[in-house]
Amino acid sequence: MLKSNPKVTVLLATFNGEAYLNEQLYSIQNQSNVEVSIVASDDGSIDHTLQLLSDACTESSQLIVLPRKKMATAAANFFRLLRDADFSHSDYVALSDQDDIWQTDKLSHAVKKILENNVDAYSSNVTAFWQNGKQKLINKAQSQQQWDYMFESAGPGCTFVLTKKLALEIQSFLIANQVQCKQVALHDWFIYAFSRSRGYKWIINCESHMLYRQHTDNVVGANVGFKAKLVRWSKLRDGWLVEQALLIANILGYSNTLPMQKLARYNFADKLWLIFSVAKLRRRLRDRVALVLFLLTPLKR
Repeated sequence: MLKSNPKVTVLLATFNGEAYLNEQLYSIQNQSNVEVSIVASDDGSIDHTLQLLSDACTESSQLIVLPRKKMATAAANFFRLLRDADFSHSDYVALSDQDDIWQTDKLSHAVKKILENNVDAYSSNVTAFWQNGKQKLINKAQSQQQWDYMFESAGPGCTFVLTKKLALEIQSFLIANQVQCKQVALHDWFIYAFSRSRGYKWIINCESHMLYRQHTDNVVGANVGFKAKLVRWSKLRDGWLVEQALLIANILGYSNTLPMQKLARYNFADKLWLIFSVAKLRRRLRDRVALVLFLLTPLKR
């Protein structure tokens, strides 16, 4: 059962976020049926983000801002938060971008689903929205597959809610392996892979409880539209996503699994094996089709 007001630490990564930060902070601070604390880390903003965070600290004891540190990527910023934040007294840990809008029940709904399904982590669909008022549900809730965590995330990291037990294990691992993790570019994929590779249970919920802002500064975004898909395809063709998959596997210790052995060696027989195993590698049908097309196309690297 959902205990009265479980404690949730929200890890907020910021960088030049003055345009939307206050709206995001307001939506986090006004979560219902949970006790929220926020730990923010700024990646060397040159706008008024730090001043906004300072003002928010003055107005609310819910917010702690870690010392300013330049890290250059969103992944490095979130890893810093996971390493340095103190969430030992919390029940759950959640991740947050600087520019989204959370419904008031986002965190309480996540906690409820974690308890109902006896799992260790939660992610969900999101509702992408644009400045012109357009909105679109982004469906990430397809059934998890045997090896999907080796090839993709469980959805946007801003939907992730982790139990304290899992969050503390991730924290310990990141502290012990800080140098190796510096090259990881996608923190959400890494967290999902860490959790699944170690037997933690994860639920991807079909409901959306947040507005996922889309604009030109998105690091990844919702992958909506031809241009976004072209960018993803280019990263596949260049071998960047393959390199990330192999890097994460090496750091987390599952390089000897069949999919990673095939991906590392990558001869004709390996490609065929990956093609015929594609239903176990990706959750969504169109992503399986894209992976097959990629495997049939020579890498640029």
